[in-house]
Amino acid sequence: MKLKRKLVLSIAVMLVLSTLLLAACSSNQQGAAGGEEGQEQVEVDVFQFKVEIVKELDEAARAYEAENPNVKINIQTVGGGDDYGAALRAIFQSGNEPTIFNIGGPQDVEDWMSKLEDLSDQPWVDLALDGMLSGVTVDGKVYALPFNIEGYGLIYNKGIFEAAGIDGSKVVDFASLEDAVKTLDAKIKAGELKEQYPLLEAVFEYAARETWVTGLHTSNAFLGQEFDSSIDAYSAKSIEFKYADQLKQLIDLQADYSSSANAKRNLNNVDYTTQVEEGIAIERVAIIQQGNWIYGGVRGVDPAVADNLDILPMPVVGAKENAIPVGVPMHWSVNKNAGDAEKEAAKDFLNWLYTSDTGKDFIVNEFYFIPPLKGFENLEPQDSLGRAVKRYAEAGNTTPWVFMGYPTGWGMEILGSNIQKYYDGSFTWDEVISDAKAQWVDMR
Repeated sequence: MKLKRKLVLSIAVMLVLSTLLLAACSSNQQGAAGGEEGQEQVEVDVFQFKVEIVKELDEAARAYEAENPNVKINIQTVGGGDDYGAALRAIFQSGNEPTIFNIGGPQDVEDWMSKLEDLSDQPWVDLALDGMLSGVTVDGKVYALPFNIEGYGLIYNKGIFEAAGIDGSKVVDFASLEDAVKTLDAKIKAGELKEQYPLLEAVFEYAARETWVTGLHTSNAFLGQEFDSSIDAYSAKSIEFKYADQLKQLIDLQADYSSSANAKRNLNNVDYTTQVEEGIAIERVAIIQQGNWIYGGVRGVDPAVADNLDILPMPVVGAKENAIPVGVPMHWSVNKNAGDAEKEAAKDFLNWLYTSDTGKDFIVNEFYFIPPLKGFENLEPQDSLGRAVKRYAEAGNTTPWVFMGYPTGWGMEILGSNIQKYYDGSFTWDEVISDAKAQWVDMR
């Protein structure tokens, strides 16, 4: 019995030692996988809105993880036809707060201040181009990193214009735009372009379902003549809407020469995909109101079409006509309530993305971003639309992005919805504007 007890005890000791040895090996392997032994494993949750870079951002995250094996980057995207602002509020209310999330300009900074980490000490701050941080700076503190510089206008297919005998470079005001549109419309209806462009059915496709297209972007071209910056818009207790009639001119032009010209309420069903991938990318329409961010999506459908795109101005009669709105679309912010390790990893990832050689290559050549920072001098935009935005910017033919200073929800939920009511006939144009002006005052 004593011998048997000794044997059992010996076996038990061996099992314990084996377990400890396996645990030690496992620990060493985890340490090696996490960089230096003992380095803490960290997960960074990113909640972002830019649907155009979903695949590329994920690839960038994997490249960062390869250099920083102790960090796991999880990315969730809500954007395009979905309301990112509403989704962001919902995810915070759920308790699953992201480490990195996106904010717009001054209004978002006020709305989210309780969640914003002070990023003033980050290396990229001193690299920011003039004015890039103005919308996210409060009392000298910087709360977010600008995504990029973007511009938008009336993106057109140069091949279709050339086939119709129209020189896009001569479209510099509303009169020349209207002439070009009418000429192109007549040739489409006469079937003159059918052989070369068999799918071409209309001049425009206007995504009225996307209230960010109408209520934010289209309106900005006109309110950008009323305010000098998003800060000015944010400070305004009311709006004059002095160019409301000119705004009507442009949205009527896009509707009257669209594929829904005879049933304009149908424009309220036109979304981003219909306008871009199923519109200009397949040469079903010749012009859409969008920005340089669509290049990658169009290239995914037809690289030749993507490389043959350019941008016409968004003219405001009686003000700046040969111009496009240029600005910062969104910013990266860090949740100050995240754990210290998560915050440090989040900051390092963002800094890597915008200052390392690998990250900068992603920014310019994969995301097709126009960088908001210095240090990209050897990485010029290679895409057709990035070059077009740069051309307008260098010529000084720009208007500011002021919609970041609109009252929260005003652009999409009020003005954008009102424009939908205008198209379905339930609102007159006077009602669109008078209601929008009154709601601005109330929401402020």
